[in-house]
Amino acid sequence: MRFAKSAGGAVLLAAQLARAQCSEKAYARSSLGKRAVEGVPQFVLDYAPLSYIHHEDVYFPSDLQAQIDNTQPEVDFNVIADAESPLNLNNLDSLNSFGKEVYLTSKDDITQSPPWLGGVKPDCNGKTDNAITAAVIVNDKGNGTVDAFYMYFYAYNWGGVVLDLQVGNHVGDWEHNMVRFEDGEPKWVWYSQHSNGQNFAYDILHKSGDRPINYVANGTHANYAIPGTHDHTIPNFNLPTGLLLDHTEGPDDGGLLWDPLLSAYFYNYTNATGTPTFTVLGDDDSTPTSWLNYLGKWGDEEYPEDDDRQQLLFGGAIAKYASGPTGPIAKQLDRKEVCPSNGNLCIYRWILAP
Repeated sequence: MRFAKSAGGAVLLAAQLARAQCSEKAYARSSLGKRAVEGVPQFVLDYAPLSYIHHEDVYFPSDLQAQIDNTQPEVDFNVIADAESPLNLNNLDSLNSFGKEVYLTSKDDITQSPPWLGGVKPDCNGKTDNAITAAVIVNDKGNGTVDAFYMYFYAYNWGGVVLDLQVGNHVGDWEHNMVRFEDGEPKWVWYSQHSNGQNFAYDILHKSGDRPINYVANGTHANYAIPGTHDHTIPNFNLPTGLLLDHTEGPDDGGLLWDPLLSAYFYNYTNATGTPTFTVLGDDDSTPTSWLNYLGKWGDEEYPEDDDRQQLLFGGAIAKYASGPTGPIAKQLDRKEVCPSNGNLCIYRWILAP
């Protein structure tokens, strides 16, 4: 058993004991993953990515409703007094009447680390108990092409350290993998990372059975195809070292298994009429859809310079606390390429790299 070189002895021992305690149950995850969901193509489940979370990460996947319960909608740092109350996953899109610059803003001072920011640690089978922490969105594009989006939610993003300053922290964090299928066969897998990401051929990826492995960066939750250190200073130039670094690890280094399928909502997506439409898949009629149409942000607005919590770097180009992200509806669910259209070249990679 190989350990992460950067961890202390106590942490390594704890990780070893945790893996030992989970070892018997861990073998059950393959059968748990072989689930069936009404309306979801079986290949979308069979080839769904499995994630490994860094053993030092303290910000785990988070329940969607819990994010709403612990925040309040604001525009320009002012609470929306006449918003629907209580807000929930069934009426969240009612906030769209106040524009796209609505921020689900923490009711707590996040510098005091309120417990809800930590999310829910997956159990031995990789499940986040009593928490819906993911969404699977299926877009059948016709002619045998299906894009399956595996959306992952975290209550908090810890951005890392640059020149001894924490940067890029924000409330709310949406990340995703997208698998493009042709005639039921997985061909390409997108790994979202910060403002961009990477696209790899399915055949070359690390796998558990047929399921590709997604290595989740410590704190930032960016997604990578291999464990190790990743520089993300310049999009499409990921290197093993640099100014802005992410750190990922697999099971041999203490990485924690998370199977998003076990705590997810499932949807079909279409935009045939020019209006995004989400339809629930599965047999649970209570599954909400309103939240998917919410156009605002899932966290606080970037704090102004005169806020005592805020620190700026490089003349304000980088902030300690950034704004929260948009939700799945803004992730180009009807994209033409495997990569989103964001001004960066879409590279189809046949070689694994940082």
